[in-house]
Parts: sequence; C-alpha cells; structure tokens
Amino acid sequence: MRLKRIAPTFPVRDVRVALAYYKGLGFSTREYDEPVYGFVSHGDVEIHVGIVPDNKTIGPATAYLYVEDADELAREWTLAGGHVRAPEDTEWGQREGVLIDPDHNIIRFGSPLPR
Repeated sequence: MRLKRIAPTFPVRDVRVALAYYKGLGFSTREYDEPVYGFVSHGDVEIHVGIVPDNKTIGPATAYLYVEDADELAREWTLAGGHVRAPEDTEWGQREGVLIDPDHNIIRFGSPLPR
C-alpha cells in the first residue's frame, strides 16, 4: 500500500473565523457542514479545521510546512496580519519560522540553509 498525502486537522473555536484568517494569508478556503468543519489549501498543502465543542478541552495542533524560502513566506504572512515568529537558522540545516493562528495552532515552516 502506498500513502498519498496527509492533511493535519486543527481544532478551532469558530470555523468561519479560522477560514477567514487563512484566506487572508493566501489560502483557498471552503466550508463543510454548517460551519463545523472546513478546509484551507494552497497548492498541494491542505489543512482541515474543525470546531471543538464547548465542553471539550483540546490543545493546539502543529504541522510542519516545507517551503522554498522561509524568510519570504514570513514577510508575506506578516504583511497579511499573521502572528509570525521570524525564521532562524537551525543546527539541522533548516531556516525555520513559526505561524500561530488565532486558536494557537502552530505551523512551523522551513527551508534548507544554503550550502
């Protein structure tokens, strides 16, 4: 059996708010089933967002996004109003930054350091 792709699911308090946030960052969005679930995508990257019932406590989710240029993406997302922590060089050869969404879900993103 061959695995084809993966789409992390982020818990959110309000699907429409989450979709609007990601749309502002340049993602395409679509809502499913009377805003309890939704999808954000950009190229081959897809993230699902799902509402968390009031009586449930679920921590934030995390995903790692491999990108061509972490600094450029950080600039784009910062200009679009995203809560971005600037990329830094890592000892494992990546330049990595962090985006934190309104529900505290985290997208770590990175690009290879020049050799």
